[in-house]
Formats: sequence, C-alpha cells, structure tokens
Amino acid sequence: MKKNRRDFLKMTGLGIAGAGVLNSYASGSKNENDRTLAETMKEYEKNHKQSFNMSGYAATAINKVRVGIIGVGQRGPTYIKIMGRVEGVDIRAICDIRPEKAEVSKKMAENLGYNPDIYSGDKDAWKKLCERDDIDLVIVTTPWTMHAEMGVYAMKQGKHTAIAVPAAATIEECWQLVKTSEDTKRHCMMLENCSYHTFQMLTLNMARKGFFGEIVHGECAYNSSKMRNNFSKTMYWDMWWLKEYSKRKGNIYPTHGLGPVCQIMDINRGDKFEFLVSVESKDFMMGAKANELAATDSFYEEFANKDYRGNMNTTIIKTTKGRTIMLQHGATSPSPETYIHGIYGTKGAALKYPYPPRISTGNHKWASPEEFEVIQKKYSPEIIKVMDEMANKIGGHGGSDTYKCWRLIDCLRHGFPVDIDVYDSVTWSCILPLSSWSVHNQSNSIQIPDFTAGAWKSNERNMDIELKNYGKTLIR
Repeated sequence: MKKNRRDFLKMTGLGIAGAGVLNSYASGSKNENDRTLAETMKEYEKNHKQSFNMSGYAATAINKVRVGIIGVGQRGPTYIKIMGRVEGVDIRAICDIRPEKAEVSKKMAENLGYNPDIYSGDKDAWKKLCERDDIDLVIVTTPWTMHAEMGVYAMKQGKHTAIAVPAAATIEECWQLVKTSEDTKRHCMMLENCSYHTFQMLTLNMARKGFFGEIVHGECAYNSSKMRNNFSKTMYWDMWWLKEYSKRKGNIYPTHGLGPVCQIMDINRGDKFEFLVSVESKDFMMGAKANELAATDSFYEEFANKDYRGNMNTTIIKTTKGRTIMLQHGATSPSPETYIHGIYGTKGAALKYPYPPRISTGNHKWASPEEFEVIQKKYSPEIIKVMDEMANKIGGHGGSDTYKCWRLIDCLRHGFPVDIDVYDSVTWSCILPLSSWSVHNQSNSIQIPDFTAGAWKSNERNMDIELKNYGKTLIR
C-alpha cells in the first residue's frame, strides 16, 4: 500500500510536501497552516482527470456471480446467510484472520449448498482470495480502516467490490478508490443498508414524484450507544472499535444517516457537497469507563487516560444548490438509539425516529395514521412491492440487508448499473476525515472534494427503486 500511495501522490503532482499536508488532512489531525491545506487539496482535485465515468456504468453481465468474502467476524456471516439464498450466486471463498471464525462461516455456507475454500491465519491471506481467477465479486466486511486497501487491491485483480461502511477512512483512500474503479471499470459499491430501509425508499420516491416540493434541508444521524460493545473483550477483533474512538474525533460513522438523504437530494447527480463545519462535545463517558475498568483489570490499561471522541458530534453540510444537511453521531448516551431521517421541503416533510415515522403534507401538522397509509400506498416504489415478502422472510436490519444483496446480484447478473457507485461511496465516507479536521480546527469550515470531477452536473440518478432495470433474480 505504501508503494501505491507514493505512486499515486507522484501521479497527482503533490510530491513530498503535499503528501505531508494531505496525510494530516486525511487523518483529521490539526494542521496549523490552513492556507497550505486548502491549496494542496485544490491541487489534488485539479490533478485528478476522470479516466472513465463510473456513474451509470453497466458492466458485462455475469450469469453466475462467484463470491469471495473477507471478514466473517461480525457482519460477514450475514452476507453468507443472505447471498447464499440469492439466485445465481456461488460462494467460492471465505477469509478471516481467525481460523475459528472462518470455519464457522464455512459450515454456514455448506448448509446452504456451497463448499468455499478458507483463507486464514496469515494477515495477507485476503490477497490470495482476491487473486483467484474464479471470483467475480469480493465482499469486504473487515474493520473499516482496512476497507479501502482491500477494495483497491480487489479491483486491481479484476474483481467488482462491495464494501461495508464506511468505504474509506482518509481522503487519500477515497481518491484511490475512485481512480482504481475508473481505471479498472470495476464497481465499488458501499453496502449501505439504510438506503434500502422501506421508509427511506418511500421518501426517496416521494421526493422524485415532487411530494416535498423543492428539498430544502435534511436531517440524519446514527446515534446508538457503543459503550457495552466497545468495551467487550469478545465483541470486536483486537478491540478495534474502541481503539478508533480513542484516537479520532468527528463523525466516524457517517453513512447510515447520510446516504439516504444524499440520494433524495441528488448529490453527485445535479447537486454536490460544498463544505462542512463540525462541532463536537467533550467525552463525558468513554474515558471514565476506560479508567474505571483499568483500575481493576490490566487488560484495559492501554485504553486508560486517552482523549476519546466526544459524546455527540454534529456536522452541518452545505450543498451547491444551497441546501443544508444536519448529520449527527453519538456513541455513548444511554438514551434510546435514533437514526434520524428527516426531509424538509417547500411543500411537505417527513421524519423517522422516534417511531412511528411521520409525513406532513405541508399544513403544519403530521398526517393521521389513516392519511399516512394512503400516502404510503400511493408512493411505495416498485422495489418494495417486489421484495417486501422475501426480505421479511430472511431479515437483516428489517430486511434492508436482503434488499441490497439481492439488488446488487441482480445488477451484476444482468449488466445493470449498481445503485450506489464509487462516487457515492467515497462522498458519503469522506465526512469521516473532514469532520475530524474541522473539530480539531475550532469547527472551521472545510471544502468537500468533488470526486466526480464535474460529472455531477450531468450524471443521471442511479438508485433504481422503480426497477426500470430488473432481471427478476429470485431468492430461495
């Protein structure tokens, strides 16, 4: 990866000095010279020439999609369970650094009629999986600091990639994913399940049909306490989530709330992000918990006396068309979890969380349950009508995992554009390092790169909720 990074920076004309500033920018660390930072990022964007527009790209159809999965500790088994029941899928290989996890997942795949090979033990075993010539799609569900490296490598081996959220942890990684996808003409789809929640797809269709009028503002969040899971010795490999919270600021998990709002606002397709500002509270809980545990258990000593990210981060984004987005991430509060999805337009509004979801027709009050049902029936997109029963049978985040897996395979099998392309994947993910930089710099504003290199002005919508491209792939 280091050699690729040097080559990439050299290609874009940033050189050694620019690389230092870019690395600071990417990691979200404080940089005293804002002028140099801004100029370097402008130069970075200027030097990227789009070699191929992946928006709307239809790759060659693959009747039998041969799948390899990297990372089967937490999320990976879900993809085996679901992908294994989608028509036209063949699970060929599974990789995890822990042999016991790989073995459990192999048995799960065998119960579904597959006989995948295992790659494990060696920290670079995942590369061997990517290098196989009998795999078409690599699914990456490892800790997100590894996502971009694995996605880039897989695409360079000729594989389409599906990456868990977020797709990248630094700005440099975002650009590497874009360049590699364009150069190889391989899809890089981020597996954002919240884009496939039924209410989010309903409001997307409502927005496209003009129900809300002109979209003015969006609200979104991933606020869910990680206290118990992050401090568990057995939940996450190598305590990786706790380590990230101990060394990063900003919104480090932005895409669940942001993705659906971006699709409603046509970000990268008629509108784009301009800049953000990010404000963060101090940490009132995580550091105290780490110190408390370390006092009686030496296992936690390495996590004591750390500068943990704050309880709540609030990031505001401005778009080129003048819209605003409020994006939150809280990971410690004992309050009920909330994944805010709020859409506000000139004619109407919608809000999900707290339950029940609500819709307003613009008369300064929420629709009654009876009115809501009528609106829901009128605006439910075709994808919900086709998939609802099947998705509920398999499950996975309310069926959204089934929607996205089935939809990805249907697109690959029939040569359709994917719903979430590489530009969406990195645009939603780049909020992680940019919000961190803003927090470290007294919440100053920072420009958000245009990863489409200007193509956002003419790109067409690609979240095909009406199934204009539908190959009728089945789920067993």
